[in-house]
Amino acid sequence: MSKLTRRDSLMLFAPLRSWTSASEPAARQNTGRRWANTSPREIIRQRYFPNLLLTTQENQQVRLYDDLIKDKVVLINFMYTLCGRICPRTTQNLVSVQRLLGERAGHEVFMYSFTLDPTHDTPDVLKEYARMHHVGPRWLFLTGKPAEMEVLRRKLGFVDPDPALDKDKESHIGNVRYGNERRQLWGACPGMSRPEFIVESLSWVASEGKHSALSTQRSAPKQSS
Repeated sequence: MSKLTRRDSLMLFAPLRSWTSASEPAARQNTGRRWANTSPREIIRQRYFPNLLLTTQENQQVRLYDDLIKDKVVLINFMYTLCGRICPRTTQNLVSVQRLLGERAGHEVFMYSFTLDPTHDTPDVLKEYARMHHVGPRWLFLTGKPAEMEVLRRKLGFVDPDPALDKDKESHIGNVRYGNERRQLWGACPGMSRPEFIVESLSWVASEGKHSALSTQRSAPKQSS
Protein backbone atom coordinates (compact mmCIF):
# COMPACT_ATOMS: atom_id res chain seq x y z
CA MET A 1 0.00 0.00 0.00
CA SER A 2 1.43 3.37 -0.98
CA LYS A 3 1.95 5.85 1.82
CA LEU A 4 -0.91 8.27 2.27
CA THR A 5 -0.20 11.88 3.10
CA ARG A 6 -2.22 14.57 4.79
CA ARG A 7 -2.78 16.14 1.37
CA ASP A 8 -4.14 12.84 0.04
CA SER A 9 -6.56 12.06 2.83
CA LEU A 10 -7.65 15.31 4.42
CA MET A 11 -10.61 17.04 2.78
CA LEU A 12 -12.88 19.84 3.79
CA PHE A 13 -16.64 19.56 3.38
CA ALA A 14 -16.99 22.77 1.41
CA PRO A 15 -20.23 24.72 1.86
CA LEU A 16 -22.81 24.08 -0.80
CA ARG A 17 -23.49 26.98 -3.12
CA SER A 18 -26.64 27.77 -5.06
CA TRP A 19 -26.20 29.24 -8.50
CA THR A 20 -29.18 31.31 -9.63
CA SER A 21 -30.03 33.44 -12.61
CA ALA A 22 -33.04 35.31 -13.92
CA SER A 23 -33.87 32.40 -16.22
CA GLU A 24 -34.03 29.81 -13.43
CA PRO A 25 -37.32 28.79 -11.82
CA ALA A 26 -38.48 30.87 -8.88
CA ALA A 27 -38.39 27.81 -6.64
CA ARG A 28 -34.67 27.38 -7.24
CA GLN A 29 -34.02 31.06 -6.60
CA ASN A 30 -35.98 30.79 -3.33
CA THR A 31 -33.85 27.80 -2.38
CA GLY A 32 -30.74 29.84 -3.09
CA ARG A 33 -31.95 32.63 -0.82
CA ARG A 34 -32.75 30.12 1.93
CA TRP A 35 -29.24 28.63 1.81
CA ALA A 36 -27.73 32.11 1.70
CA ASN A 37 -29.15 32.75 5.17
CA THR A 38 -27.93 29.41 6.55
CA SER A 39 -24.52 28.97 8.17
CA PRO A 40 -22.03 26.61 6.46
CA ARG A 41 -22.04 24.40 9.56
CA GLU A 42 -25.83 24.00 9.38
CA ILE A 43 -25.68 23.28 5.65
CA ILE A 44 -23.19 20.51 6.29
CA ARG A 45 -25.31 19.13 9.14
CA GLN A 46 -28.42 18.98 6.96
CA ARG A 47 -26.54 17.45 4.03
CA TYR A 48 -24.51 14.77 5.82
CA PHE A 49 -25.83 14.18 9.34
CA PRO A 50 -29.55 13.38 9.57
CA ASN A 51 -30.43 13.32 13.25
CA LEU A 52 -31.50 9.68 13.16
CA LEU A 53 -32.43 7.72 16.26
CA LEU A 54 -29.92 4.88 16.65
CA THR A 55 -29.36 2.14 19.22
CA THR A 56 -26.01 1.19 20.76
CA GLN A 57 -24.75 -2.28 21.67
CA GLU A 58 -25.82 -1.45 25.23
CA ASN A 59 -29.39 -0.94 23.97
CA GLN A 60 -29.28 2.81 24.59
CA GLN A 61 -30.92 5.17 22.13
CA VAL A 62 -28.91 8.10 20.78
CA ARG A 63 -29.34 10.78 18.13
CA LEU A 64 -26.77 10.78 15.33
CA TYR A 65 -26.00 14.49 15.30
CA ASP A 66 -27.01 15.69 18.76
CA ASP A 67 -25.37 12.88 20.71
CA LEU A 68 -22.65 11.43 18.47
CA ILE A 69 -21.32 14.07 16.08
CA LYS A 70 -21.88 17.61 17.35
CA ASP A 71 -18.74 19.30 18.72
CA LYS A 72 -16.77 16.03 18.63
CA VAL A 73 -13.71 14.54 16.96
CA VAL A 74 -14.94 11.21 15.57
CA LEU A 75 -13.74 8.09 13.80
CA ILE A 76 -16.44 6.28 11.80
CA ASN A 77 -16.69 3.02 9.88
CA PHE A 78 -19.35 0.67 8.56
CA MET A 79 -19.32 -3.08 9.26
CA TYR A 80 -21.56 -6.06 9.92
CA THR A 81 -21.08 -9.00 12.21
CA LEU A 82 -21.52 -11.75 9.59
CA CYS A 83 -18.85 -10.22 7.34
CA GLY A 84 -16.07 -12.72 6.75
CA ARG A 85 -13.63 -10.54 4.85
CA ILE A 86 -12.76 -6.92 5.56
CA CYS A 87 -14.80 -6.30 8.74
CA PRO A 88 -12.93 -8.54 11.20
CA ARG A 89 -9.54 -7.27 10.03
CA THR A 90 -10.64 -3.64 10.10
CA THR A 91 -12.17 -4.06 13.55
CA GLN A 92 -8.94 -5.56 14.89
CA ASN A 93 -6.94 -2.74 13.32
CA LEU A 94 -9.19 -0.18 14.95
CA VAL A 95 -8.79 -1.97 18.28
CA SER A 96 -5.09 -1.15 17.92
CA VAL A 97 -6.04 2.47 17.19
CA GLN A 98 -8.18 2.54 20.32
CA ARG A 99 -5.30 1.19 22.38
CA LEU A 100 -2.95 3.83 21.01
CA LEU A 101 -5.47 6.52 21.93
CA GLY A 102 -5.76 5.15 25.45
CA GLU A 103 -7.89 7.28 27.76
CA ARG A 104 -8.43 9.77 24.95
CA ALA A 105 -10.76 7.24 23.28
CA GLY A 106 -14.25 8.20 24.32
CA HIS A 107 -13.12 11.53 25.77
CA GLU A 108 -11.22 13.37 23.02
CA VAL A 109 -11.91 10.98 20.10
CA PHE A 110 -15.19 9.09 19.71
CA MET A 111 -15.27 5.83 17.76
CA TYR A 112 -18.46 4.66 16.01
CA SER A 113 -19.14 1.51 13.97
CA PHE A 114 -22.44 1.45 12.08
CA THR A 115 -23.89 -1.86 10.94
CA LEU A 116 -24.66 -2.61 7.31
CA ASP A 117 -27.02 -5.39 8.39
CA PRO A 118 -29.41 -3.91 10.96
CA THR A 119 -31.94 -6.71 10.52
CA HIS A 120 -29.48 -9.23 11.94
CA ASP A 121 -27.24 -6.99 14.02
CA THR A 122 -29.35 -6.35 17.10
CA PRO A 123 -27.77 -4.62 20.12
CA ASP A 124 -27.05 -8.01 21.70
CA VAL A 125 -25.36 -9.29 18.53
CA LEU A 126 -23.26 -6.13 18.29
CA LYS A 127 -22.31 -6.38 21.97
CA GLU A 128 -21.10 -9.95 21.50
CA TYR A 129 -19.14 -8.92 18.39
CA ALA A 130 -17.41 -6.15 20.36
CA ARG A 131 -16.62 -8.58 23.18
CA MET A 132 -15.23 -11.17 20.77
CA HIS A 133 -12.87 -8.58 19.26
CA HIS A 134 -11.77 -7.25 22.66
CA VAL A 135 -13.11 -3.78 21.98
CA GLY A 136 -12.46 -1.36 24.83
CA PRO A 137 -15.07 0.82 26.55
CA ARG A 138 -16.71 3.87 24.96
CA TRP A 139 -16.49 2.56 21.37
CA LEU A 140 -20.08 2.44 20.15
CA PHE A 141 -21.52 -0.12 17.73
CA LEU A 142 -24.79 1.17 16.37
CA THR A 143 -27.87 -0.12 14.61
CA GLY A 144 -31.19 1.35 13.54
CA LYS A 145 -34.02 1.03 11.07
CA PRO A 146 -32.77 -0.63 7.85
CA ALA A 147 -33.94 2.15 5.54
CA GLU A 148 -32.40 4.82 7.76
CA MET A 149 -29.08 2.97 8.06
CA GLU A 150 -28.96 2.88 4.28
CA VAL A 151 -29.60 6.62 4.13
CA LEU A 152 -26.81 7.15 6.63
CA ARG A 153 -24.38 5.00 4.65
CA ARG A 154 -25.00 7.07 1.55
CA LYS A 155 -24.93 10.40 3.38
CA LEU A 156 -21.52 9.60 4.85
CA GLY A 157 -20.12 8.53 1.49
CA PHE A 158 -19.57 4.81 2.09
CA VAL A 159 -20.76 4.05 -1.44
CA ASP A 160 -19.07 2.17 -4.29
CA PRO A 161 -19.43 3.87 -7.69
CA ASP A 162 -20.15 0.46 -9.22
CA PRO A 163 -23.86 -0.26 -8.45
CA ALA A 164 -23.31 -4.03 -8.56
CA LEU A 165 -20.47 -3.90 -6.04
CA ASP A 166 -22.38 -1.40 -3.93
CA LYS A 167 -25.21 -3.91 -3.47
CA ASP A 168 -22.80 -6.62 -2.30
CA LYS A 169 -22.13 -6.24 1.43
CA GLU A 170 -19.12 -8.56 1.13
CA SER A 171 -17.49 -5.98 -1.16
CA HIS A 172 -18.33 -2.96 0.94
CA ILE A 173 -15.92 -0.06 1.28
CA GLY A 174 -13.45 -0.63 4.09
CA ASN A 175 -12.57 3.01 4.64
CA VAL A 176 -12.83 4.95 7.84
CA ARG A 177 -13.93 8.56 7.99
CA TYR A 178 -12.60 10.90 10.62
CA GLY A 179 -13.45 14.49 11.40
CA ASN A 180 -13.96 17.39 13.73
CA GLU A 181 -17.55 18.60 13.48
CA ARG A 182 -16.93 21.91 15.22
CA ARG A 183 -14.07 22.82 12.88
CA GLN A 184 -15.85 21.30 9.82
CA LEU A 185 -12.78 19.30 8.88
CA TRP A 186 -13.22 15.79 7.51
CA GLY A 187 -11.03 13.17 5.92
CA ALA A 188 -10.90 9.48 5.09
CA CYS A 189 -8.35 6.70 4.79
CA PRO A 190 -8.35 2.90 4.38
CA GLY A 191 -9.43 1.08 7.51
CA MET A 192 -6.35 -1.14 7.23
CA SER A 193 -3.94 1.80 7.34
CA ARG A 194 -1.29 1.53 10.03
CA PRO A 195 -2.87 2.36 13.40
CA GLU A 196 -0.20 5.01 13.98
CA PHE A 197 -1.17 6.70 10.71
CA ILE A 198 -4.86 6.74 11.66
CA VAL A 199 -4.01 8.34 15.01
CA GLU A 200 -1.84 10.89 13.21
CA SER A 201 -4.69 11.57 10.77
CA LEU A 202 -6.98 12.31 13.71
CA SER A 203 -4.44 14.85 14.93
CA TRP A 204 -4.79 16.77 11.66
CA VAL A 205 -8.42 17.59 12.43
CA ALA A 206 -8.25 17.80 16.22
CA SER A 207 -8.36 21.16 17.97
CA GLU A 208 -5.09 23.02 17.90
CA GLY A 209 -4.32 22.42 21.56
CA LYS A 210 -4.65 18.63 21.16
CA HIS A 211 -2.77 18.17 17.87
CA SER A 212 0.59 17.12 19.27
CA ALA A 213 -1.00 15.02 22.01
CA LEU A 214 -2.99 12.92 19.56
CA SER A 215 -0.10 12.46 17.16
CA THR A 216 2.73 11.73 19.57
CA GLN A 217 1.45 10.35 22.87
CA ARG A 218 1.17 6.61 23.39
CA SER A 219 -0.63 4.88 26.19
CA ALA A 220 1.84 3.62 28.77
CA PRO A 221 1.01 0.46 30.71
CA LYS A 222 -0.54 1.18 34.08
CA GLN A 223 1.86 0.67 36.94
CA SER A 224 0.69 -1.41 39.85
CA SER A 225 0.68 0.43 43.16
